[in-house]
Amino acid sequence: MRAGAVSCCPSMSTTFTFLTERDADVLNNVPTGVFDNAVDPSLVGEFLGDPRHHIAVALDGGRVVAFASAVHYVHPDEHAQFWINEIGTAEAYRRRGIARRLLGLLCGRARELGCVEVWVVTGGNNVAARGLYRSAGLSETEGAVMYSMKLG
Repeated sequence: MRAGAVSCCPSMSTTFTFLTERDADVLNNVPTGVFDNAVDPSLVGEFLGDPRHHIAVALDGGRVVAFASAVHYVHPDEHAQFWINEIGTAEAYRRRGIARRLLGLLCGRARELGCVEVWVVTGGNNVAARGLYRSAGLSETEGAVMYSMKLG
């Protein structure tokens, strides 16, 4: 088994919380497959230190088994919005409602902050993510196209 992989069945004691700067050490215990890449301690401090960044986690026995992150942002001509950046769940914990609960926590935080919209982008072939977002009440934006460019 790969180092950091979840080796047993999920317990019934999964807890959900938002992380703050004081919780940086929580991200030292993340199984492979939850995030796209290994957690970088130098980026954890920067992320958690920014009050516009938000991360909700699902913990099982002190291990982060799922997370959802978002950015609260404002424009000079629009009310605040909440961009959901990513949701990740360890394979053994998928299809148990954990990602949906984390998404609900983010939407609740967005409401508390006075945001007028929550949005997320996913690939057209990401069936699981699209199902999650629809089940949580998000609507697909017809005709939306994402552009990106690598810098450096």
